[in-house]
Amino acid sequence: MAFEVPALTYAYEALEPYIDAQTMHLHHDKHHQAYVDNSNAAIAKAPGLEDKTPEEILANLAAVPEAVRGAIRNNVGGHVNHSMFWAIMGPNGGKPSGPIADAITKTFGDLAQFQEKLNDAGVKQFGSGWAWLALGSGGLQVLSTPNQDSPISQGLQPILGNDVWEHAYYLKYQNRRAEYLKAWWNVVNWDEVNKRYELALKK
Repeated sequence: MAFEVPALTYAYEALEPYIDAQTMHLHHDKHHQAYVDNSNAAIAKAPGLEDKTPEEILANLAAVPEAVRGAIRNNVGGHVNHSMFWAIMGPNGGKPSGPIADAITKTFGDLAQFQEKLNDAGVKQFGSGWAWLALGSGGLQVLSTPNQDSPISQGLQPILGNDVWEHAYYLKYQNRRAEYLKAWWNVVNWDEVNKRYELALKK
């Protein structure tokens, strides 16, 4: 089954002034579509993958034929990462509540310390990549990955992630990645993050 770009559940301009509408159009309609198109093309060259979910593919990259492994890693990773990214954002930001709030406080001390840790991971990620909150056997952890690599390939469950590729912020923030990272918290959909956390706990 061919992958598709999921539709946004909010308007392109809904995240302004923190993320501008032009960036959302380009990022969602162009960049994500390219990852989907390239994923489908690569999977067509790898019999057996067409019946797997993108998460199943990323969880076992070693099983992907070497000839297309790089393309699969980059593009299926891009598809999964961005599908999560659109879902965990929304126009009504705020603060976490419920189990994810308790887990953040238990692990990091408080929300501010967690945000500082994730922002630091994003600032220090050299070049393009992502800053993540992920769940592993030892609990929640903050990490960064280069390019479109997914925590799923490390045996982790991504709960929240911020895209620090320049295409995610350059039109508005130019080289001010740290400013973008701080502003991004205003558009986090904590209800969705909480759902992802509770689902990850069951896996």
